[in-house]
Amino acid sequence: MRVISVPVITMAMLLFLFYNSVNAQSSQPLLLSDAINSGLKNFQSIKAKRNYLEASTALVQNTRNEYLPNVIASVQQDYGTINGQYGPLGAVGIPGVASSGPVGSAQNWNASFGALYFVNTNWEFFTFGRLRSKISLANAQVQKDSADLMQEQFIHSVKIASAYLNLLTTQRLVQNAQANLDRTAFVQQAVTARTRSGLNAGVDSSIANAEVSRARLVLIDARNNELQVRNQLAQLLNVVPVAFSLDTSFINSVPAEVKTNAPVTQNPQVKFFQSRINQSDVATAYLKRSILPGVNLFGVFQTRGSGFDYTYSPATNPKYTHDYFEGIKPTRSNYVAGLAIAWNITSIAKVKQQVKAQQFLTEAYKSEYDQVTTQLHDQLILADQRIENSLQSLHEVPQQYKAAADAFLQKSVLYRNGLTNIVDLQQALFALNRAETDRSVAYINVWQSLLLKAAASGDFDLFLKQVK
Repeated sequence: MRVISVPVITMAMLLFLFYNSVNAQSSQPLLLSDAINSGLKNFQSIKAKRNYLEASTALVQNTRNEYLPNVIASVQQDYGTINGQYGPLGAVGIPGVASSGPVGSAQNWNASFGALYFVNTNWEFFTFGRLRSKISLANAQVQKDSADLMQEQFIHSVKIASAYLNLLTTQRLVQNAQANLDRTAFVQQAVTARTRSGLNAGVDSSIANAEVSRARLVLIDARNNELQVRNQLAQLLNVVPVAFSLDTSFINSVPAEVKTNAPVTQNPQVKFFQSRINQSDVATAYLKRSILPGVNLFGVFQTRGSGFDYTYSPATNPKYTHDYFEGIKPTRSNYVAGLAIAWNITSIAKVKQQVKAQQFLTEAYKSEYDQVTTQLHDQLILADQRIENSLQSLHEVPQQYKAAADAFLQKSVLYRNGLTNIVDLQQALFALNRAETDRSVAYINVWQSLLLKAAASGDFDLFLKQVK
């Protein structure tokens, strides 16, 4: 029994500690900066872009390795005949044998072992800038993939921040809907009490019941909206949707700085479109240089072995051996070295249309660059206007809420004393609910407007450095 009781107690203690640890962690709010870092680390598309960058970086080194000469070494050992025959041969694209020997008067099947050992090297050591241009093209691809990764990280950070603020807004709207339901239930109790005592008509009770049902439906819709936005944030973080506890400091504070000097051209999205133009220009230059010739150094060293004697004649002296080691022993060697220049003259006509097509792609990239730059400029103007309007709304919201709260309190007191009707009380209730909603989103609207400006200008630090 003691052997069994010790693990049980230990497991219970571990479960208790784990439960307390989970509760302690869950009580900590998810900061926006932590959410962004988590999303940038875990999101699949960013991982894919990072792998694309690694692949293009590896291809740069692979392109540089093309400077190295080609060196081919081969060892061949075989067994066969050496019948020869005078006559022309044009075996294009058809594999055949390379037998050499004296011409006999008839076919014979004398066979022996033979061997071939050779080293072949070819080095295109001068390409008139063609290989250097190819390396530049590979580097341009790296720069484009790097800009694509930076753009993806920037856009994803903005998406996370927007979803974070949206979820914070929906959570506040759920609280407002719950508060509105509590107020309507309180009104319902007052109306029911006065109706039962005969101080009010029975229709007031029906209206109050309908208002409570409507408040419950509004609360359900608010919760559904919160679930949807929560799921969006979880997808951006690549985590399981949970009841996120968020930083509520956005609700009671405004940004200290809303101005930036960053030009739109520094926006990661604009930089990506610029990198496409740069890569297309480099590709055009490479295509133009691809028609240039290349200067090659080449050399071949070859050693052969044969089981046929140098005096072999199929008619008078058929001297050969079947000994394997005699056949593969090197006996004759040759070498050749030289310098060659090769130029495919017809490549000029072939590459001309490729260059033309690449130039059209460059113009297309420039048009897309102009389009996104114009859109970001317009978005920047819109963001400034929204910030100004949001700040103005922020100054009006407290007055609206105070007036609506006072009006609801007055109408409630008047209704309980029979000095007003249910319609006036409902109007005061609607006004208070609307004012409470406007107050909840007023601060967040300023942050959303600042986020829009950061997304347009590309200065995400303008937003991020002012949050926890």
